[in-house]
Amino acid sequence: MGHREDLLEGAKRCLLQKGFVRTTARDIVKESGTNLASIGYHYGSKDALLVQAYVSLIEGVGESGNDRGWGAGDVDTAPLGSLERFQKVWANVIRSLPESRAIWLLSFELVLQGDRVPEVRRMLGEAQRDGRSGLTALFTGIPEDELDDATVETEGRFYVTVLNGLMMQWLFDPDSATGADQLTEGLRRMIAGIGRDDS
Repeated sequence: MGHREDLLEGAKRCLLQKGFVRTTARDIVKESGTNLASIGYHYGSKDALLVQAYVSLIEGVGESGNDRGWGAGDVDTAPLGSLERFQKVWANVIRSLPESRAIWLLSFELVLQGDRVPEVRRMLGEAQRDGRSGLTALFTGIPEDELDDATVETEGRFYVTVLNGLMMQWLFDPDSATGADQLTEGLRRMIAGIGRDDS
């Protein structure tokens, strides 16, 4: 591995141990065995490196090629756009939450202390489109590069919003958190109720 990769791996470890606010450039250098100048040369700033490390951690959790990823198992056997696929993907997401708890806590650190790391927050806000696109591709089965903007900006936002709510529930109280079956049945009932005349 070169300095760029060493820095990224060191930054990931620092984020998981200390979070965004408490991680310093010196922490990353010590953890990666590199030097301070390497951060600026390869990433431009410590904040940019931390954002890239966080995005890499999130991508690792949901990677479809991973046996434990969100697209693992028999997701691809479910019909595209079906409630069955919706349920299977959320079951994989929920299954991964306990083992990736430290990663999701970083998201809430940004919510709670984002004013202390405004540059990190800004860069992550810009990276959210990729997250919306990745989730939409997972649920629809349509490759990311074939998704149109309207789909990403509607369905993608829906999936990210549900993901954030699930993360909050599972981090707060896993025993009472929503399961994939409940989420899917709720959506099924909502769809069935749309347009129903209750008068």
